[in-house]
Amino acid sequence: MEEFVVLVNEKDEEIGTMEKMEVHVQGKLHRAFSILLFNSEGQMLIQKRAQGKYHSAGLWTNTCCSHPRPGESIQQASVRRLKEEMGIDLQPYFVYKFIYRLEFADRLVEHEYDHVFTGTFDGQPVINTSEVEAWKFVDMEELSRDVIANPTLYTYWLRLILSHHRLPQ
Repeated sequence: MEEFVVLVNEKDEEIGTMEKMEVHVQGKLHRAFSILLFNSEGQMLIQKRAQGKYHSAGLWTNTCCSHPRPGESIQQASVRRLKEEMGIDLQPYFVYKFIYRLEFADRLVEHEYDHVFTGTFDGQPVINTSEVEAWKFVDMEELSRDVIANPTLYTYWLRLILSHHRLPQ
């Protein structure tokens, strides 16, 4: 089934839609989101992306990330994908947004206007194994040290959020 994403300009204004894989082949700027959930002890819930993902497979990343569908608000999409990927039913709240661009070795391009959301979750996720291989809560100091020591184990956007942007909490 084809999946479409929302194309945006550098002001985050919608300018059209395009099929998701074609967007990543052409490197078009599109709307996306990253959700970072923390437990009451301040540990971040991270996931290991499933091996079948079209890019960044097997890498550790934030709790959930995806794209809104055409006609779907970024808030609605964040709730939907958090439930679909992690089995978590909650309303994360928006913190900030930023643009990044990355070319992968397979010539796919991630060029996203990424909206960062956060929230608190103390339960156990029920993962969708076609999306997520593993999960864990991790102490922020430990995560920061490991990202520096082993950057290739983590997604590019998580490394950006941890090093160049405000960390929501």
